Formats: sequence, C-alpha cells, structure tokens
Amino acid sequence: MNTVDKVIETHVGLKLQKLMLLITSVLWLFDAAGVLVLSFTLPSIVQEWGLSVQQSANILSSTFLGMLVGALSVGLIADLFGRKLSNIFYFLFTVVFTGLLGFSKTPSAFLFLRFLAGIGYGGLMPSVNAYLSEFIGKAIRGRYLVLLEASWAIGSIAIGLVAVLTTQHSWRISYWSFFSGIVMLPILFKLSESPKFVFKKHGKKGLENVLGISIQAEIEPLPKSKFSIADILKPPYLTKTVMIWTSWFVVSFVYYVLFSWAPKIFAQQGLSTTKSLWFTFFMMVAQLPGYLSAAYFIERIGRKKSLVIYFIGMAISSILWAFVTSSVQLILTALLLSFFTLGVWGLVYAYTPELYPTPMRGTGNGMAGVIARIAGILAPQFGGYMLSLNKSLLEIFSWLAGLSLLAAVVVVLLAVETKDKEIQ
Repeated sequence: MNTVDKVIETHVGLKLQKLMLLITSVLWLFDAAGVLVLSFTLPSIVQEWGLSVQQSANILSSTFLGMLVGALSVGLIADLFGRKLSNIFYFLFTVVFTGLLGFSKTPSAFLFLRFLAGIGYGGLMPSVNAYLSEFIGKAIRGRYLVLLEASWAIGSIAIGLVAVLTTQHSWRISYWSFFSGIVMLPILFKLSESPKFVFKKHGKKGLENVLGISIQAEIEPLPKSKFSIADILKPPYLTKTVMIWTSWFVVSFVYYVLFSWAPKIFAQQGLSTTKSLWFTFFMMVAQLPGYLSAAYFIERIGRKKSLVIYFIGMAISSILWAFVTSSVQLILTALLLSFFTLGVWGLVYAYTPELYPTPMRGTGNGMAGVIARIAGILAPQFGGYMLSLNKSLLEIFSWLAGLSLLAAVVVVLLAVETKDKEIQ
C-alpha cells in the first residue's frame, strides 16, 4: 500500500515542483517586503508627522497585531477551504492594504491600514508554507522550504532598494509599488490545490483528478479525526510544540527588535540618516546567504543540529555588536547577526510543518505563526522602551543573546530529527 508522500514523489515531477517553488516564492517576497517596508520608511514618516518614539512603536506593533489575527485565522481557513483559496485571500490583503498605506493622511489612518495589511502578512506565510510542503517529496522538502524562505531576503532587499532610492522624493512610493502584485492573481487562480489536501478531502479519486493520473495501488488513508489547538499541547506533540514555539518566539523577537529599530540604533552609534538606511539595506542583503547556508545544512546535518548552531551564532553576534568601536566592525557584526537570524528563520519554517500530521498541519503552522506575531508585537515595544530610556547597547543585546542561548538549549533537549522522514 502506497502513502500519499510516495505518490507525490512518483507523480509530481521536478519541473512542477520548481514551478510551485517559484510562484510561492513570489508571494513570499511580497510578504517580506510588506513587513519590512516600514523599517525603511519610518524615519521619514516620523519626520513628516512628528511622531514620538511611543507612537512609532505603536505603529510597528499594529503590524504584528494584524499578523496575529492573520495567523489565528489561517489554520481554520486553510484547513476548511484549502491552501489555494487561503493563499489568494491573504495575498489580496497584503498587496491591496499595503498599497493603500501610501495614501494615508494621518497617523491613525496609517495605523489602521497597517493593521489590515498585517492580517495579510500573518496569514499568507503559514498558508504558503503548508501549500508548498504538500507538493514536495521528503527527499528535497527541507531544502525547498528553506529556499522558499530565502525569498524573504529577496523581498526585503528589493523593497530596501526601492525605499533607499525613492524615500528622498516620497516615502509613499514604496507603498504604491505593492499594487504591482495584483498581476499575480490570474496565475494563483489557475494553480491546482495541494495534493495532500485534496486527498484528505476527496480520497484517491480526488488525488487522481488533481494529478491527472490513474493510481493502481491503494493509498494509506490519512487520519480522519478532528484536531483542535489543544491537541498540539498534548502528547505526543507537546514537547515538539514547546520546542518550536520557543524557537519561533525567540527568532521573531530578535529579528523585529533588530530590524524595527536598526536605523535608529545605527544613528545612535553615530551614523547619518542616509548611512543608517544603507547599513540597514546591507543587513537585508546578508539575509540571503543566511537562508542559503541553512538550505545546505538542513539536509546535510539535519534540522536539530542546524538550529542549535545558528541560535548560538545569533547569541555570539548579538554580544559582539555591543562592543564594536568602528563603522567597519559595526557593519560586519550587523551582517553576522542578520546572517544567523535569518538562517534560523528559514530552518524553523522548514521544520514546523514536518512536526504535525496533514489534518492538523495548517493549525500547527498557524499557531506557530501566532507565537511569532506575539513576539513581533512585543519586540518594537521592548526596543522603543529601551531606546527611550537611553539604555546601553550592551544591555539591549544581552537580552537578545540570552534569549538565543535559551532557544538553543530547548532545541537540544526537546527537538526530534525529521530529516529524510515522511510527513505523517
């Protein structure tokens, strides 16, 4: 008797898998650009509207409050209506409301639209992740999911370049550029549904229809039981959930403290506004090799060892940042922290869907996203609070290093290796 994984490995060709990776990567890069555009435009927005540090922190946190709503809703939508429709719904929220931000006339209007755009950001990532993971066989699944996550770096680099080159004319241009994403809609409607989702809903006949083949052998049925959020907090999933939630919280918290306030941190260390934006842009560029290295190591040494190494790298580079004495040391340390942080991000995105069976994968991904969004809400407030009190960089980055080490320990104690194993 075949498993659905074996059917996918046999009948979903490499050409189709590469096409799915390409299309989902485009969605992912729009998501990344939407989240990070504020890092580049916030200094200009603050200057135009005279915002305080607390008002800036509130706008930053509104993004993640919206992302929390998106993450909470995606499990239900993706598991009930399918990955395809879920992708379209959240992508529309992403590009439309981010584009409308460019027409904001007041801080309150900007905050509200940013919240709505955040719903798109928070729902799109776990939806796309579940969608692609269910098209890919176990042999290359981890690498493809990290490569998907690498498009986050491409999106952040792209919007960073747009912002650096146009913000001097108007910060609004960066937001209007998101309307270009509407051209993706015809492509998204033409895509087929996830084979695993179709098999779960319609059995072997549905799988044959979506793949356009005739399957002779019987396929092992997927569990029919209903799962609730409480089920991922019970054995045998409890330890996996604690581990992956800890990983998500830490990497999200560190990332958004870092990138929400990077221009201000650089300015505090003596850099001009223009130079601060360029340094932030170079940090975005460093994300890409972080992802690509994670894509290599995830299949070379496995998920668990890779996560431990990259979390320790985050801790070391966080501490080093606090002791830099020159611009060269500053940018090198910032690049190093960006490299390891985004490596972890790619690893946890690939790892999360492998920890739960298909009927609860959307919920598992969504709840991991919830934890990340809670961290995202707290991170700008933490950074703004510390900066408003003129806390030393050593104190700020010691917190980040301590959290990174804690995550490394939790992974060592609780993580299970899923390399070369079939998804349940």
